[in-house]
Amino acid sequence: MSDTPTPPGAVAHPELLAVYCNDHIASAAGGIELVTRMIGAHRGSPHEDGLRQLLDELRQEKSDLTATTKALGLPVRQYKQAAVWVAEKASRLKLNGHLLSRSPLSSLVEFEFLASAVRGKRSGFETLRIAAEVDPRIDPVLFDSLIEQANRQYRWLTDARREVAASVFGGDPGVLAGTADA
Repeated sequence: MSDTPTPPGAVAHPELLAVYCNDHIASAAGGIELVTRMIGAHRGSPHEDGLRQLLDELRQEKSDLTATTKALGLPVRQYKQAAVWVAEKASRLKLNGHLLSRSPLSSLVEFEFLASAVRGKRSGFETLRIAAEVDPRIDPVLFDSLIEQANRQYRWLTDARREVAASVFGGDPGVLAGTADA
């Protein structure tokens, strides 16, 4: 870390913020890849429209994070995005009980992963919103909006995940209605 004092009106430890922002941009790239694949798997299902909306929002969020990173004068590291892209492709090779077809378990695991990832993303937005208090180059209104959007996405993904779980294993997904905390 640098011993150079942080100038007034800027975040402390910009080198750490560069790593942090790039990690979140790379995660957004991975989420875009996963949701794109999921749309194909859920074509014609009740989840397709929600996944399409999520994909549009993820693309915009990645653009917003990239613009914020650049506005802070921080580098955007393409290699991190490429590494996440490769990891997402490799994740398709996992053993899921089906060698030549898609397992019903795949959808459940994907929805579970996305719900967890959205909570992590929301934490990142909250961190940047906190940093906006000391750095005017970070738009607090944008991050307030992104936090609210992540809360809505999490609620939708939780409901979808419960529906998929019930379709795979049986049971009533409504038994937990109203318990998706944001």
